[in-house]
Parts: sequence; structure tokens; C-alpha cells
Amino acid sequence: MTRVYRVGIIGVCHVHVHNVANIFKSHPQVELVACADTKPVVQECSQVAYTRAWNLDYLRNTLGVTKSFDDYERMLASEKLDIVICNSENSEHPAVVRACAAAGVHVCVEKPMAASLADAREMVRAARSGKIAAVVHWYMPFSRYMLQAERLIREGAIGRVLEFRMRVGHAGPLAPGVRHPGPNIETVAMPDEALASTWWYQAAAGGGAMVDFCSYGVVISRWLIGEQPLAAMGMRANLNSRWSDVDDNGSMMIRYRDALAVCHGSWSTVDAADRGGPVVFGTGGTLVVDEWGPKPAVRVFRGKGQVEEHEGISLLDGRRNVAEEFIHHLETGEPVHPTLDIGFNADATAVLEAGMRSAETGCLELVPSPAWETTTYA
Repeated sequence: MTRVYRVGIIGVCHVHVHNVANIFKSHPQVELVACADTKPVVQECSQVAYTRAWNLDYLRNTLGVTKSFDDYERMLASEKLDIVICNSENSEHPAVVRACAAAGVHVCVEKPMAASLADAREMVRAARSGKIAAVVHWYMPFSRYMLQAERLIREGAIGRVLEFRMRVGHAGPLAPGVRHPGPNIETVAMPDEALASTWWYQAAAGGGAMVDFCSYGVVISRWLIGEQPLAAMGMRANLNSRWSDVDDNGSMMIRYRDALAVCHGSWSTVDAADRGGPVVFGTGGTLVVDEWGPKPAVRVFRGKGQVEEHEGISLLDGRRNVAEEFIHHLETGEPVHPTLDIGFNADATAVLEAGMRSAETGCLELVPSPAWETTTYA
């Protein structure tokens, strides 16, 4: 008999909650049971699209999650759950994983794993001591083009990797006209006071563009280059949201043993003309992932006008999303994709934190050696 997984949601403030909830709801073995929010650092003063109150209403009325709780620990105690989707503010990730581990409930945490290495370490310890499976939700394992890029790099299509570059940007998580997966409706203009009351723009909640968007480049470069880097330098600034206490632009340069990575994140970009895909420079060519352009492809440039175009490749044994990958892992014991593994993500958080620390000290900061690159579960 096919097992049905009872799934709960903790945290409704992240704009990806709709997408992840829809992904799990579409899995034939999943029943969305209940949801609960975390306690905000500052109470939000708006109910427009993608804010807490609006997100909760979407879960209730569109996805049919009719049972909701004011306290997620009470939800864990009263509902027999198998999996929790965590879409809280970044600062609450450790507490949510700790509570899930205590309840024996597996957890899928929205990226990035954490806003600090200390938080990431706490999450790994909690998951291991509670013998639960915990994953971090990234898009790369379910992108045919990112998987093609990895294959080409591993096969030596561009020779030895020398440099990685990635810029991710938009006008801000709740800027007018921004669309997010799930509802796919445009956000509307919000006054500065309302934006400042959202967790995105609160340092205490783990907000800011650097942690939000530089994390993509950190995780992807570490995955494609295949090793823990040695050091990082960072710089960040609040250029266009002076009413908040977080950065809206950040850059990091990461030193690997034989390569460099440059990662930039922006919340003040009107149109990301570069489409956000990484560019990887090697001794034998340059690889460009153009996933969101008018003609998606992975292109390899070899000089003198030589360009190869590669289509995306098949997904992980047909697993199309994080729900399919996570449930496959729970049922077979096979490892999840490295970029979803919490051990890998904890080591990547060490890199991200080094860059953020550098932005404060103005110095090159060393990255700790890898400690948890892969994780196994009892």
C-alpha cells in the first residue's frame, strides 16, 4: 500500500511558501494538513500580496489548508505529521528544525539554510540527534540546464575551471511588479513603513540581499567547483532602501585553491538583463547557463566565433521537484542531491558567513574546512 505523508507548514512569511506548498500538494502521496506561522520580530502592517496575512489566506482558501495554529509547537504536538515545510524568516530556521527534530518530523527548509554558521551548525546537530531527514530547498537539482552545466564541467568541456561568476537581482522581494512562483501575480507598491515591517528588511530576522542572493552563487560555485574554498572577501551596502537596516546590494569574491568565484546579489535591479545564470570560465572555454532567456540553452564559447549550444538534460531519474526528491530519499534511503543536503549547505553557509564577516571587517576572512559535506540518517 502506498504511504501517504502528512505535511505541515511552519512559517508563512517567505514569498516561496506558495510554490513549495503547491509542489508538495501536487505529489500523489502528500496530504497538506495544517500550517502555523512564526512570531515576527516586527508586526507587519500590510496585507498586500506575498505578505504574511495574504500568504496565510492563500494557503487556507486556495490550497485548502484549513487548519492553522498560532503556535507551531502546538501544531507539532497535536497533529501527526511526517514532514514540515519551513518557510519562515531565516533567523527562525534553527528553532523550527530543533522543534521538528524533537517531534520526530522530517523538514524541508527554504533556502538559504541559515544566516550564520552557528545557526547552520545547530540545525545539523538537531537533525542528527533527532534522527530526522532535513533538506534545504534549492532549484538546481530540478533545472535541466544546471544539470547539463555540471555534466559538461565534469567532462572537461571547458578544461580546468578558473573563475565562476553569478549575479542575481531584482527590484526587491516585494517591489512593485515582481512576480513569485505559485500565485504568479504582480506585487503592488507599498509605503516604506510597510516594507520596513516585513522580515526581508530586518537584520534581526536574517534579511538582506547578500544572504538572500549571494547564497546562490556560493552554493552553486561550491557544487560546480567541487571543494570548500579557502577564503572570502565581501562588501555590502544599503543603496536604495535607507528606511531599513539591511543591505540591498552585496558582492563576494571567493578564493578556491585554483579558482575564483564572484557572487553578487541585488534588490535594486530594474531588469536583470543577464538573466541570473552563472558564467564559468575555464582553460578551454567559457560556459554560460542561459536558462531564462528567449532561447534557453547552455552555451560553450571557444573563441574565434566557435559556440556550442547544449539542451538541458533529463532530471534526477525523472524526479521533478523537491517533494519527489525528498520522498524518494525517505522511501529508499538514497542520498538527496548534494545541493539539498544539510551538511553541504552548512559548509556553504561557512563560506557565506566569511563573506558577510569580511564586509564588516574590511579584511580577507578565512573559510573553515568542510565539516559536513554529506549527511547520512539513521
